[in-house]
Amino acid sequence: MEGELGLRERKKLRTRQLIAETARRMFAERGFDAVPVAAVARAAEVSEATVFNYFPTKEDLVFHGMETFETGLLAAVADRPAGEPIVAAFARFVLQPRGFLAAQDDDAARYLTGISQMIAASPALLSREREILARYAASLAALIAEETGAGPDDLRPWVVAHTLIGIHQILIEFVRRRLLLHGPTDHARLAHEVSTRGRQALGLLEQGLADYGARPAAKPGEKADLRRE
Repeated sequence: MEGELGLRERKKLRTRQLIAETARRMFAERGFDAVPVAAVARAAEVSEATVFNYFPTKEDLVFHGMETFETGLLAAVADRPAGEPIVAAFARFVLQPRGFLAAQDDDAARYLTGISQMIAASPALLSREREILARYAASLAALIAEETGAGPDDLRPWVVAHTLIGIHQILIEFVRRRLLLHGPTDHARLAHEVSTRGRQALGLLEQGLADYGARPAAKPGEKADLRRE
């Protein structure tokens, strides 16, 4: 019986992957809004109802992998070694190259560039992405609150979680802008730049914001200039 369940689950997983891969390929080729779910179902040789059994919304066909990311992120924070700050655990997980940044060949890079362009061109996908990132922040805040024993009126877990997820979102947008401007590029080099900029941003949080952006003292009769030379 257990073996039969194993076969059934593996079949479901293969079907789910087939539907998602078919959808992403079609969306990348024609645009998200131009491809109805019925067309995806026909191409994957399943019913439209089957598609929605695996993916409650059309947008989920694009973002299905983000569920795994959320699970991994929460595990990285929850299972961090004793004495390690949350920011360090977050950095170790989030700054790992994924997607385009981990592409192994030019074909994969071009395909993933197309996905990024497709998302950027679709208000519906951008809206769904924001919803998913907000869910990440809520899940992370709940984990931090539980671990630190924070009360319901303690805002610090929420501030930390939303700030960290905000940095993750900014890095996503940074990569997307580069791809939209330049198309497929040296993904290894871009991955290094993302890691460097991400660590710079997270380092700012580790140091604290107390002195960041402090206005320099103005000379008599002059206004302070916040721009760096």
